[in-house]
Amino acid sequence: MNILVIGSGGREHALSWALTRSEGVDVVYCVPGNPGIPPDGEPIGGRVDDFDGLVDLVRRIDAGLTVVGPEAPLCDGIVDRFEAEGLAVVGPTKAAARLEGSKVFAKEFMSRHVIPTAAFGWFDDRQAALDYAKERQGRVVVKADGLAAGKGVTVCHSMIEVEAALEETMGRHRFGAAGDRVVIEELLEGQEASFMVLCDGERVVPLASAQDHKPLLDGDQGPNTGGMGAYSPAPVLTADLEQQVLDTIVWPTVRGMAKEGWPYHGVLYVGLMLTEFGPKVLEYNCRFGDPETQPVLMRLDQDLLPLLEGTRTGLSTQPVLWKPQTAICVVMASKGYPGAYDKGLPIAGIEEADGMDDVKVFRAGVALDDGASISSRKIAAASGTRSLVTAGGRVLGVTALGRDVAAARDLAYAAVAKIHWTGAQYRRDIAAKALPKD
Repeated sequence: MNILVIGSGGREHALSWALTRSEGVDVVYCVPGNPGIPPDGEPIGGRVDDFDGLVDLVRRIDAGLTVVGPEAPLCDGIVDRFEAEGLAVVGPTKAAARLEGSKVFAKEFMSRHVIPTAAFGWFDDRQAALDYAKERQGRVVVKADGLAAGKGVTVCHSMIEVEAALEETMGRHRFGAAGDRVVIEELLEGQEASFMVLCDGERVVPLASAQDHKPLLDGDQGPNTGGMGAYSPAPVLTADLEQQVLDTIVWPTVRGMAKEGWPYHGVLYVGLMLTEFGPKVLEYNCRFGDPETQPVLMRLDQDLLPLLEGTRTGLSTQPVLWKPQTAICVVMASKGYPGAYDKGLPIAGIEEADGMDDVKVFRAGVALDDGASISSRKIAAASGTRSLVTAGGRVLGVTALGRDVAAARDLAYAAVAKIHWTGAQYRRDIAAKALPKD
């Protein structure tokens, strides 16, 4: 079977890498992919929003299954289009993807189904939003309603910060139409965790727990990003807590979506805050998390393809098998990210890091150094000139597998130390929360 993976980042590289190891898979094609993915997949260019072109492509390459990585195509209805064409695809319909596509929809859905989350209000009027935040002394979280590539969330501790966040979102329209409405919710305290499950509309199969690091800087300081690193498993999410999440959040979500006429298929990601009052939902995502997918798939100890196919045809009740080790992903990003950043900076040391035992460098924001198109990748590779340059904010996800948290951290950062480009930045405390306390 040929597979099509839609997307171009580290998550899509990880999916391609895992699927190339699946029995029964011949070629994994990636649209658009990136030139760092080979030999774990075949990038073939294209646009993720060109549904007509993607339908034609699936038929041309005879793809038996399409796996959608990013949220935008899902929220725009790619699953609906593919299913109407009789094409097999992993992911929720446009209606079900509203769990991620609209913070307002998600919060009101949780309210209807008594799913624990932060108290909230939503607003399309800036002054009303300010008034609501003022009642809470500015200790709130401001969220753009629509998709903002993981950057539309601002944690505020004062009204000055609230005013700045609303100016960016509703005043300067930094996130475009996504910020026309905002959700303002209470500021929850505790540790965050990521919990992903596979859904077939009725049943769920949990994946390994993970913990993401959203803020840019060590100690959870600085602006929010798409994610600066992650590790799996997350010790803070104990077996008892996982069961509580399933009972009070995941099952009510899946059953609620089915009851309202939007059965959920695909990957459901629940971003959690583990408060003193129990787990509460920070956000839903309608796809694999990035960078959580990288360490989670490093630990997967079985074939990925049947799991993905099960979201369409019916999931097995057997638990997923995981390697007992810890996996840690350290994101290396461009200077300036999550704001403006330079592109085209030569990257050195990827191959050396990738050659280390139990290390995988997942490529994300990269391009060919000679300006060659992806279609000329084979020629460039044959001539030995396929050096990579930076082309995005999050450039690499350096992922390592170790016997425990400390060993995985040491290996991941040893691999990071081998990679260089001008202005490369990364957090130096990924998974530090999981280290044993003295």
